[in-house]
Amino acid sequence: MALQLVEMDTNQLHNALPQNLWFLPVLLALYFALPIADWIIFRRLWALPVSGFLILLAKRIGNEVLISYSGEVYFYLWARKRTDLSAAPFGAIKDVNILSALAANLIALTLLLVTYPLISQLNFGEYTDASVITAAIFLVLSFAVLLFSRRVFTLERNALWWIFGVHIIRLTAGVLLCALLWFIILPGPHLGFWLILSMIRLLVGRLPFLPNKEALFAVIAVFLVGQDSAVSTLITLTATSILALHFLVASILGAAALFFPDRHIFPEKAITS
Repeated sequence: MALQLVEMDTNQLHNALPQNLWFLPVLLALYFALPIADWIIFRRLWALPVSGFLILLAKRIGNEVLISYSGEVYFYLWARKRTDLSAAPFGAIKDVNILSALAANLIALTLLLVTYPLISQLNFGEYTDASVITAAIFLVLSFAVLLFSRRVFTLERNALWWIFGVHIIRLTAGVLLCALLWFIILPGPHLGFWLILSMIRLLVGRLPFLPNKEALFAVIAVFLVGQDSAVSTLITLTATSILALHFLVASILGAAALFFPDRHIFPEKAITS
């Protein structure tokens, strides 16, 4: 990934910075959509205080910059330390993650079907149909877990449906915000083209145990649209911006916890179910 990204011209990246400042609030909304949705969910499940939003930011950074699910392990250990519950934290975190994966796969499958007529614009060559069928099978098979829902899930059915709905709203907003961000910066291609790339970004996000999936998506996008395309420069710029936000937020959280250890930057109150 590093070798592929190094080949991008830094001057080209600098020139790709948009003059339209509307991309900034859209980029921030895209970045904070996931931790906000997580906070809404765990606010209902555990009465998580507003300060708990910080630990959810740390969770996301762990998942996306280090290794997938490392942030979930960190969040689970944090929850176990600050609650009287024994199995509830694990069950709730597990259910939320499974429902997030199912919601992401449902949104990706829907986008795959909707944008199928436009996928030929990418450089799949003769493997376009095979790629689409393979992705569709991968997404559909994930729903087999529902056959064992009584053994897999811990929370009550009403809570599960509510969490699933929050994830659907969050993922739909994320796909639209991502496409809108690219459309604002580079309005040349139509919005459907950006939806295709946003769908591929969502699929890459489902790959387990990989660090820095934004960079991986940038490499895949460069392969699909061409090395010299303005689109590939834009995708790389977006991936770099999100990675920079990860490091910025992590630095702020780390510095706050280091210099103000007595201020309880991360909440230590007991969580109630």
